[in-house]
Amino acid sequence: MDAPRTAGEMLARAREFLTRKGTGEPRLEAELLVASALGLSRLQLFLQLDRPVSEAELAAARALLGRRGKFEPVAYITGAREFYGRPFRVDSNVLVPRPETELIVDLARERAKTRSFERIADVGTGSGCLAISLALECSAARVCAVDISAGALGVARANAEALGARVDFVEGDGPEALAFAAPFDLLVSNPPYIDPAQRASLAIDVREFEPALALFTPEHDREVWLRRLSTATRELVAPEGLVLIELGLGQAPRALEIARDAGWIARLHKDFGGIERVLELSRVKER
Repeated sequence: MDAPRTAGEMLARAREFLTRKGTGEPRLEAELLVASALGLSRLQLFLQLDRPVSEAELAAARALLGRRGKFEPVAYITGAREFYGRPFRVDSNVLVPRPETELIVDLARERAKTRSFERIADVGTGSGCLAISLALECSAARVCAVDISAGALGVARANAEALGARVDFVEGDGPEALAFAAPFDLLVSNPPYIDPAQRASLAIDVREFEPALALFTPEHDREVWLRRLSTATRELVAPEGLVLIELGLGQAPRALEIARDAGWIARLHKDFGGIERVLELSRVKER
């Protein structure tokens, strides 16, 4: 088969290849990877479908598509993923930011209409998508973020610098590492919440490429993060402060029980798919 001569032909071949491989969204993925190989945005790609392609560009596209054909996440291949309308650098040190996590930022912005968030904490920051988004949306706040992974913190710091966000990053294990900056008006977290026993049921690009430390709960105690975020945070959050925690599928009933046993007023918020995704904790009922 002759090599593609234009960007449009390259895009068509890429879609066919990824469809045969059975990747998740072959049309979208082809557009992102071909655009990346050509140094274009998706919009620019569609405006230049008749553009001739060089041998070097063909080689670059083949390399990117070959990686996706082995189910490496597209975000790791292109090195970027959008979150809350902003581009974030990502690599295998961090989870790929997901749309459902944006619900935490939405809720924080809604609550900020009736209260002041002067100090914000992010536990398990990863790429920094939550901490940085909150720092930019609540520009007067001091934001502190912690992660146990030095590699993840390197990615988060680079994102904060690129996006012009003021965030203090700390290497440490869990909410206790941020005690020096307490009390916080808002504490957020997207902790590991997948049962290791479910590993085989996950998509290949998740289970084989994303960092296990950020995905899976410890095998010996699958509720450890729910307990830590429900108990330790009582000492870290101001009396009228809030805690927002992302939950996994089916976690909500037990998460409510743990939070209420720890003395919180707890409520749940559903994501766009109808899943009870975010646990909100406070000491004061929302009006």
